[in-house]
Amino acid sequence: MRYLVISDIHGNLPALAAVLRDCPPDQYDRLLVLGDLVGYGAEPGAVIDRIRALAPHVVVRGNHDKAICGVMDLLAFNSHAREAAEWTTRALSPAHLAYLRDLPAGPLLVDDVLEVWHGSPADEDAYLVWIDDIRDAAALGRRPLCLFGHTHVQGAYGSGEGHPVVESGDTWTRTTLSIRLEDRWLVNPGSVGQPRDGDPRAAYAMVDLGARTITLHRIQYDVAAAQAAIRAAGLPDLLASRLSEGR
Repeated sequence: MRYLVISDIHGNLPALAAVLRDCPPDQYDRLLVLGDLVGYGAEPGAVIDRIRALAPHVVVRGNHDKAICGVMDLLAFNSHAREAAEWTTRALSPAHLAYLRDLPAGPLLVDDVLEVWHGSPADEDAYLVWIDDIRDAAALGRRPLCLFGHTHVQGAYGSGEGHPVVESGDTWTRTTLSIRLEDRWLVNPGSVGQPRDGDPRAAYAMVDLGARTITLHRIQYDVAAAQAAIRAAGLPDLLASRLSEGR
């Protein structure tokens, strides 16, 4: 079984389109989406439509998905995120908002090997940034391979003795790790639409259970088109400029 794993698209249609060109349906068996389809970017409805058309096996909700459809308030958001969320709510159709409202909370069990979260298994909105927090979360996992998003930082973290910690850099196009299902692995595919690890390229992951591998991918996309759409929508310019910096 081969899983395409994507997260944190954030309304960035050019980035999502680039990922789907790089990994077309004949390259995977199931699609897993780890939340935050919308927020920040200027094409949220088109992103939702594109994801729905792919009939993903699992879509777990993110904090922006929740806020934009009214499941949670915006008090925890900074001013730019709040302005973008309010704009996105106005931009989406009632059907789009209903789709977001019906997304399930993590953690979700996918099969005997995989589970997915947006934030952490203890709190769907928690950020797993520090290695100690990641290892604490690993102890709460119920499957050998746990997939999460939310931080916008791509990486793979093995909990066993001597296992590597691999985080994204600005040099690789892809890197593949071999895994043993006797161990516990946490994998963040990174953000499709708003990377924050210093690399502006779109990020995603492939999990191949047959080959026992995790592959982390980075690809170029049309950043200028995403920036132009944000500016044309009248959203804060920071949301456009940061895409060039991967911050």
